[in-house]
Amino acid sequence: MSKILIENIKIYAHHGCLKEENIIGSDYLIDLEVDLDYSKASETDNLIHTVSYADINVVVHEEMAIISCLLEHVSQRIIDRVLKDFSLIEKVKIKLSKVNPPMGGDVEKVSVVMEQGRI
Repeated sequence: MSKILIENIKIYAHHGCLKEENIIGSDYLIDLEVDLDYSKASETDNLIHTVSYADINVVVHEEMAIISCLLEHVSQRIIDRVLKDFSLIEKVKIKLSKVNPPMGGDVEKVSVVMEQGRI
């Protein structure tokens, strides 16, 4: 099994439990790791034997555009969608970070990490 890493996808979105967070929004960073067998792609040099990084990025942006209260909820949606849309992917790991969260202190970011394989 091999991995594709897509790191530090920066997206401005409107997630949070506070009404102000949904209105004002903030920056988010997403790291995605997907497991798949791309040995055939490494031999053939053909995109049809692997997964397009750009297509995964589109899924992340689409799911991040849907407002949610919890980072856990957004992360699970992204995992579910990646597994649904890309049959070659066997497992997804996501780290979703909210930059400068409104929590009354000097905190660079808060993150959730989730991982799920095919059932």
